[in-house]
Amino acid sequence: MENRNISNVTEFIILGFPEFTDLQIPLFLLFLLIYLIILMGNLTIIALTCLDPHLHTPMYFFLCNLSFLDISSTSVTLPKLLDILLRKGRLISLKCCITQMYFFLCFASIEFVIISVMAYDRYVAVCHPLRYAVIMNQRLCVLMATGTWILGFLDTTINTVLLSHFSYCGSNEINHFFCDLSALLKLSCTSTSTSESVTLILGAFVALPCFITTLTSYVYIISTILRIRSTEGRRKAFSTCSSHLTVVILFYGTIMCLYMRPVSMQSLDLNKIFALLYNVLIPMINPFIYSLKNREVKAAFRKVFNRK
Repeated sequence: MENRNISNVTEFIILGFPEFTDLQIPLFLLFLLIYLIILMGNLTIIALTCLDPHLHTPMYFFLCNLSFLDISSTSVTLPKLLDILLRKGRLISLKCCITQMYFFLCFASIEFVIISVMAYDRYVAVCHPLRYAVIMNQRLCVLMATGTWILGFLDTTINTVLLSHFSYCGSNEINHFFCDLSALLKLSCTSTSTSESVTLILGAFVALPCFITTLTSYVYIISTILRIRSTEGRRKAFSTCSSHLTVVILFYGTIMCLYMRPVSMQSLDLNKIFALLYNVLIPMINPFIYSLKNREVKAAFRKVFNRK
């Protein structure tokens, strides 16, 4: 205990993937390729939505928000990981570490809300198609999107302020590829009970209502689709929400694996793997899910490509 009180830590060492010391350059090339795919895929979705008037609908407006969110969230963590793998730039100051954690948690909160907003949009499209244009009007869409981003940034502020006043002593090694909240709490020599309670309350305030909204929306959507008598009608109705449903399953699947496993199954290595799935894999495959399963996106891509 005496060593923990000698001096406060002002810098941390992010270990990254020390178990693969001989594969640092191959891992750098792999994550660089993934980062470029994420940028190109999501920027393509944004560009197509802006250029094609047929995509100026609520669904693609929220999809643009999701694409911008995916770019932002990966840009918080991957550049530092690339620096660690290429130049062994593992040092990060306390302020930068807390800033990285803040934006990562902000974007995670925003994703919870944007996923539920998109689920509600699909609910209105399938269950109330004749009133869709009236309900999902431009003003409501802008308000929902703006509220989503404001809520995400406010949700994490309290916890970040608390963490910035903590003292960190003893070990300064973070066995992760970014400044994760749980890692910072473990390294703190200040009582973390308040921060943990705030995290739980704010998480329940944002994540639980979003999960209930998403689940309820798809219960109504599926029950409505099952009541459609014609096979073609059911196929068309399901096609309007199949892409988003795939994203919902991937998103909540990785979140549950990351945060809802029994304590006996918790390990730092597994946490890093599931964090990679959430922070790297999902942003990379989201554009492909929406483009490969969506005829409107493919048509817009061909139209823009032929025009060029």
